[in-house]
Amino acid sequence: MTDCLIIGGGPAGYTAAVYAGRSGLSPVLLEGPEPGGQLTRLQTIYNYPGFPDGIDAAALIASMRSQAVNCGATVRSGVVVDADLARHRVTLDDGTSLEARAVVIATGAGASYLGLPSEMKFRGMGVSACATCDGPLCKGKVVAVVGDGDMACSEALYLSTLARKVYVIVRRDTLRAVKANADSLSGNAKVEILYGTTVLEVLGDDSGVSAVRLEKDGRVFDMEIYGLFVAIGRTPQTRMFEGQLELDDRGYVVSDGVKTGIPGVFVAGDVRATDVRQVVTAASDGCRAALEVGKYLRK
Repeated sequence: MTDCLIIGGGPAGYTAAVYAGRSGLSPVLLEGPEPGGQLTRLQTIYNYPGFPDGIDAAALIASMRSQAVNCGATVRSGVVVDADLARHRVTLDDGTSLEARAVVIATGAGASYLGLPSEMKFRGMGVSACATCDGPLCKGKVVAVVGDGDMACSEALYLSTLARKVYVIVRRDTLRAVKANADSLSGNAKVEILYGTTVLEVLGDDSGVSAVRLEKDGRVFDMEIYGLFVAIGRTPQTRMFEGQLELDDRGYVVSDGVKTGIPGVFVAGDVRATDVRQVVTAASDGCRAALEVGKYLRK
C-alpha cells in the first residue's frame, strides 16, 4: 500500500506528485491512456507563468514528469477500469489492484465526438479532435471543423493558417462563441460557415477521409474534404467513479475546493467542477490536493 495514489498524468497529476513526493509520501502516479493530458494536443503555451515567449507544450509536460520523478514519485502506466474509492482501491486494465491511504483524482477531460460509427472508423485517418496536433498534415488542403463555440472558432482560425479552405459546420443558425471569436471567424476569407448543417456520415477509404455527408434544410449532399476536426467540447473522465462521487450534470466532480465527499479522496484539474480550466489552475489544484493529502494522513 502506498500513502498517495494519483490517477492522471496531466499538469494536475504531475504537480500533485511533486508536492506529495517532497512531503515524503512516496506517491504512485498512474499516467492513464494519455500521458500529459490535454497538453499533448497543444504546440506552444503562451500563458503559463515564467515563459514570456511561450513554452513548447511537450517540453513543459516532460519537465513536469521529470520533476515528479526527481521528487520521489513512481510514475507508471495503467488505466483504471474499476474503483472502490471508499477503500481507496483501484483496478487497472492489466488486472493489477492498487490500494492507498489517500487518492488524488486528476483524470482530466477528453475530447467529445459526434458518436458516428464512421467517425470512429476514421479517427487518426483524417478525423481529429486537435487542430494543433494534426493541422500541419492538412497544409494546402480543404478541411472542415464541426462545432459552434469558442473551441471550434479557435480550431478553425488555426487551420486557416495552414489549409486552403476551412468549412465550419454549425448545427444551429448562429455561433455560441464570444463575439470577438465569432467576428474573427466571419471575417476570415479562407473560412466558410455552414449554418443549420448536420454531419450524417464521414466518407473515405483505406487511405483516409475523402468527404463528409451533410444535411441542410432537408437536402443531403457530400462535400469533399481532406480532414474533419471535431470541436464540440470535452468530456470529463469520470465514468469509473459514477455512483461514488457527486458529479454535476456534465459529469464533472463536485468538490469543496479539492476535497470530495469521500474522506481521503481529493480531486484536481480539469475533471473538477469549476468555471476555469487552464494549465496553471490545474497545477494549482495539484498542489492543493497534495497538501490536503498530507493534512489528511497526519490526522
